[in-house]
Amino acid sequence: MTRRTRAVKRGGRRLLITGAEAVITSADGPVYAPGEVAVEDGRIVAVGQAGSTAASWRPHEVIRADGAVVIPGLVNAHTHSPMVLLRGYAEDMAFHPWLAAVQAMEENFLPEDIYWGAQLAIAEQFRFGVTTFAEMYFGMAGVARAVAETGARAVLSRGLIGVARNADAMLAEGLAFCREWQGAAEGRITTMMGPHAPYTCPPKYLERVVAAAAELGVGLHIHLSESRREQEEHLVQYGETPTATVARAGIFTRPVLIAHFVYATPADLELVAEARAGIAHCPTSNLKLANGVAPVVRWLSAGVAVGLGTDGAASNNDLDLWEEMRLASLLAKGTTGDPVALPAAAAFHLATAGGAAAVGLGEVTGRLAPGFAADLVLVDWTGPHLCPTHRYLSNLVFAAHGTDVRLTMVAGRVVYDRGAFPTLEIERVKAEVVRRAERLARSATPAGSGRE
Repeated sequence: MTRRTRAVKRGGRRLLITGAEAVITSADGPVYAPGEVAVEDGRIVAVGQAGSTAASWRPHEVIRADGAVVIPGLVNAHTHSPMVLLRGYAEDMAFHPWLAAVQAMEENFLPEDIYWGAQLAIAEQFRFGVTTFAEMYFGMAGVARAVAETGARAVLSRGLIGVARNADAMLAEGLAFCREWQGAAEGRITTMMGPHAPYTCPPKYLERVVAAAAELGVGLHIHLSESRREQEEHLVQYGETPTATVARAGIFTRPVLIAHFVYATPADLELVAEARAGIAHCPTSNLKLANGVAPVVRWLSAGVAVGLGTDGAASNNDLDLWEEMRLASLLAKGTTGDPVALPAAAAFHLATAGGAAAVGLGEVTGRLAPGFAADLVLVDWTGPHLCPTHRYLSNLVFAAHGTDVRLTMVAGRVVYDRGAFPTLEIERVKAEVVRRAERLARSATPAGSGRE
C-alpha cells in the first residue's frame, strides 16, 4: 500500500500528499512538477511545488506519492450502477431488443440486489479513479446506502416511467427519495428527479416531474435522443423532436443533465445551450448498442457543459472512464477528419471539471484548487507505457489505463489503495453479486416493465 506517516491529530484533520512527480490541477490549470497537495477536513487548502506548503501548516498525516502523478478525481456523468449484475448478459443486440431483455431481468431485482450491485460498481469506479458518479435507477435508497457507506460522491435520481402502471407511485418515491437524501452522507449525495426518457414519460407526466423538481429545488436527469429510432418515432408521434417536447413540458426551467443526445438537431442543441444544461457523452455504450457517434465537438462549440459517462455495465461492459476519455477523443478526430478535434486536454477536461459542471458540481469537485473537495487520484507513473513524458496530458489520455490508478481519495478519505478498498469488504461484495446474478439469470421473465 502507499507509504504513509502519521502524527498526533490536533484539531481538524490535516493531510499532505507530497513527493509526486507532478500535480495536474486541471486541463487548463498549472502543473507542478514535482508537486504536493495540502488537505484539511476533506478540502484542498494548498496546491503547489513540492515543499511549498507553509511551514506553519503541520499535517497529521503524510502520503508519499513518489513515482505518481496526482490528478483530480474522475467524474462519471451517467451510469446505472446496479446494472453490474447484468454485465455480459444481453450481448450483441440492437438497442430496443437489448432494452427489453434487460427489463425482463430487472423485473426480478430485489432491494438488496440493488444495494450489493451499487457496492460493486462503486468499488470498480474507485479502482479506476472515479470519485463522483451521476446515477439513475429504481430502488435508489439502496444505491444511496452504498454511497454513504463507501464514501463515494454521487448525484442520484430515482428513474421515473410515466407509461408504467405504477407511474404515480414512482413519482411519489422520487419525491420522497430527494427529501430524505438531498445533502446526506456529509454532503456527498446530491439528488435529482429522473424522468427516464420522452418515449417512456409523456408530456403531461413530464410536467408533473418538472413541478416536483421545482418544489424540491433540485435538477433533472433524462435520456434524450439516444437512438435514431427514438428520434424518428417521436417525430411521427408528436411532429417535433424529443428535445422540443421536453422543452414545452418545462424541463429546461430546471438544471438538467442529459444523457446521450446523439441525434439532436441544431435547433435542439440551441435549446440546450440556452438552458445551460449539461450533457453526458457515453461513447462506448453508444457504439456497443449501435446508436451512433454523438457530435461532441458541436456541443462544446455551443458552450455546453459536457462530461463523460460509462452508462451501465450492461451496455459497456465496464465502468472505466479512462476508456471513455481516449475513445471520445479518437472518435471526434475520426468522424470530423480533424486531428485537433477534442485534443488530450479537452478529453481530460470532460472526465474531470467538465463532468463536474455537467452534473451540477462544478464548484465542488473536478479540480485541484483551494476550496475544492479533496477528491483526487494518484496515477502510478512508473510503467513502461508512460515513458517518456513529453506531455503529461497526452500520456494520461492516450497511454494510461484505469489500472494505473494507485490511490483514490474522496473528501480527503482514501477509498482505494493499491488493491485495497478500506471502506468496503470487496470479497464479500463480489460473492454477493455473483450469487444474486445467478438467481436473476434463473428467474428472468419474458418481458420488462420499461425500467432502466
